Amino acid sequence: MNDRLQFTLSSFGFKVGPPAEATHLWDVRFLPNPYWIEEMRDLTGLDPRVAAYVLDHPAGREFLRLARPFLAYLVEQNLAAGRSEMWLGIGCTGGQHRSVAVVESLGRELLSLPVDLVVRHRDCP
Repeated sequence: MNDRLQFTLSSFGFKVGPPAEATHLWDVRFLPNPYWIEEMRDLTGLDPRVAAYVLDHPAGREFLRLARPFLAYLVEQNLAAGRSEMWLGIGCTGGQHRSVAVVESLGRELLSLPVDLVVRHRDCP
């Protein structure tokens, strides 16, 4: 049994298509979209204002509350099954705002788990 999981966490835009390498896909297009806020349109989910807009919204807070223990469970179960890697793609429309903010937040959570983490933002300019 492996004691660590190679975990790739990637944001992407559905308008480009999901990453073919992903073993799991989560769609976060239900979260509020900063694209429609003029001052945030050209920013990315790496900007604290965009991240706060997405993640401090009630839907964002609830999603993270539910996602954190589920991620821990997935890591535990994949390791128990002898899997060596997992790739979670998190997508929004363009891959610039919501998915990037979510990936950054979940990436910080994953650091406390037995994973070797790679974070990618495929469609983030």
